Amino acid sequence: MIQVGTNLEVADNTGAKAIRVFKILGATRKRYAQIGDIVVASIKVAEPRKMVKKKEIIKAVIVRQRKALRRKDGSYIRFDDNAAVILSGEEPKGNRIFGPVARELKEKGFDKIISLAVEVL
Repeated sequence: MIQVGTNLEVADNTGAKAIRVFKILGATRKRYAQIGDIVVASIKVAEPRKMVKKKEIIKAVIVRQRKALRRKDGSYIRFDDNAAVILSGEEPKGNRIFGPVARELKEKGFDKIISLAVEVL
C-alpha cells in the first residue's frame, strides 16, 4: 500500500535514488496505490550529472510493493521493497530497469518496462 508520503526506491538508471509520493493519480480521493498505478512524486536523492535532479517533480509507476498483491489465480506476490520507475509520458525515462517487476504491469499497458526488466515475476 503506497500512500501519500511514502518513500520509494527508483528502479531505473535516470539518476534518482529515492522519491517521495505526494499525489496518487486515478481518482479524486484515492488513498492507496499499488503495482501499475501512476503517482506524482518529488525526487529526494539523486546522483549528480544525471537525467534528473533533486527536488524535481516527476510521474512514476509502481513496479514493486511490500504489501502482498492477490493475483487472479488466487496466488499472492510480494517484494522486499517498494520501488517505482520514472516516466516520460507513457514510456520509461531511463533505458535500464533494475530488479524484478510484476507481471501485472503488462495488463496495465507498460510493455516497454516489461521488455527492459531483467526479471518478470
